[in-house]
This record gives sequence, structure tokens and C-alpha cells, in this order.
Amino acid sequence: MKDIVSIVFRLTLTCLMAATVMGVAFIVTNKAKKHNEHVREERTMYALLGYSEAKPAPASVVLHQIYRYIITEGEVQFVSYLIPTGSGKPGVSNAYSLVSLDLQGKLVDQKPVAIDGEKIRGREDRDKAVIAVAGSGKDVRFADHTIIVTENGKRIAYLLGGKFPGFKTFIGVMLALDPQYTMVGMEILEHEEDPGLGAEIEQDYFKNQFQGKAFSTLKGLKVVKEPLPAEYQQALEGGIAEADMARIMEQYKEKDIYALTGATISSRSVTDGVKGMVKKFAYRLDILDKVLKEQQIAVSF
Repeated sequence: MKDIVSIVFRLTLTCLMAATVMGVAFIVTNKAKKHNEHVREERTMYALLGYSEAKPAPASVVLHQIYRYIITEGEVQFVSYLIPTGSGKPGVSNAYSLVSLDLQGKLVDQKPVAIDGEKIRGREDRDKAVIAVAGSGKDVRFADHTIIVTENGKRIAYLLGGKFPGFKTFIGVMLALDPQYTMVGMEILEHEEDPGLGAEIEQDYFKNQFQGKAFSTLKGLKVVKEPLPAEYQQALEGGIAEADMARIMEQYKEKDIYALTGATISSRSVTDGVKGMVKKFAYRLDILDKVLKEQQIAVSF
């Protein structure tokens, strides 16, 4: 009997120790995973803006994080933005506010949000801070995250990530727009399209077709089932002199998107998804900027 008790005790102790080790390992690896994801995301953002390890962004370039939430109270719904009101610079103590608008775009409320600048990118900490400010009895749902890029305090670009349905599952992208909502660049972050067909959406000769297209063109963008002109493909892939590439890209900047061979659905999914993202973002930002200006709300961007 004593032996059985001893064995049970040892097994229990071993299981507890193993669980502790696994728990600690999970916490450590999960933090490392999130850190690596942030690093990859930032690398993609800076690459879309034309920066790299060889050409790092100057200190005057700042990325201001904007988080949009949908807050519901009974049958009433608000669109709320968690925005920086400090300098927005990394390593600097920044203040944040939750600016809430009704569905007609009118200011409902503005409240300070107590959250550390290092924690704001963490979904759990950020959601808790917003829920605390929103108050009890409200349903708070995170909607999306965009970035306003400034240089010496002047806006130079917008970065927005998003997902939309593809041929199989969802396609994740990161877009870069200039202050007039012209497409600066696009990166495909994730997809499960068919190899050799829809998977070609990640190739330069497809995704770079969106580059340089003005907002007026993007809003009406379509997909055409025509062969991609050889000179245009060379320009899209960067295989020619810069002067020739600029000339050809200018020639095609108002054209529709040439579909991938055998993957029209994937081509249309990306085109419609990108078009929808840009139109919605421009509409929402114009409303937010108008409210910030009218109410004289000081922000970092």
C-alpha cells in the first residue's frame, strides 16, 4: 500500500513539474512568436515605404498606430478610434484617446485611455483598456488596425492590413497608400491559393499592377482576361532600366488589372478586396479627420 501511495505521489509530482515546464515554455515561445510577428510586420511596412536594412528609415519617419473598434450599447452602435495624442515616437511616453463617433459621423465622446505605449500593440491589453473606458454594459469589438506615417510631422503614407475571401480561404494583404490614397505598393502576407495558378498573386508581375494607381482608378478597378503585355511584365518585375520602367508604368497606371492565366477568380478576389479596403479606409479617415479638425482634438499625426 505504501508503495502504491509513493508511486502515485511521484507520478503526480512529475506531472506537475512537466506541466510547469510546458507552461513556462509556452509563455516564453508565445512571446517570442509575437515579437517575431511584429518584426516581420514592421519589415514589410518599411519595405512598402521604400526602406530596407541598406536604406533604413530616418528618425523623422514615425508610424502612428490607429485602432478601430465597434462599440454597441443596446441597439445603438458607435465607431471608436484608439488614437495617439503624444508624439507617437517609439520609446517616448505617449498618451492615447478613444474618440467615438455615431453612425452619422458625429462626435459622441472622447476619453483618455490608460495604456502603456509598449502594450498597445498587444491585443489583450489593448482590448482591456478600451473596454474599461467604454464602460460596463457595452459590447466592444475590435475592427481593424491602420497606420498613419509621418515625416517631420507631415503625413507621407497610410499602411493598412486586411483580409478578404480568395478562391479557397482568405487572402491577407498589406497596402501602402500616399496621402491622396494613390497605391504606393502591396504585399501578399498569406493565402492558400493553388500553386502555379492563384498562388501567382504573390508575384511581382501581378501585385505590382496596383502600384501607382490613383484613388479614382482604384475605385472602378476591374479584371481583364487579356494577355499581359511583355513590356509591362518586364516593368512590373523590375527587369529593365529605371527610366524605361517609369515610362511604361505611367502608360499603364490607369489600366485595369490583367488576370492571372487560369486564375481569374483569384485575380478578381484580390482586385475586389483591395478596392473595397481602399474605398472604406478613405471614407472613414475623411470622416475622422473632419471630426478631429472641427473639435480641435490634438493628435500626433
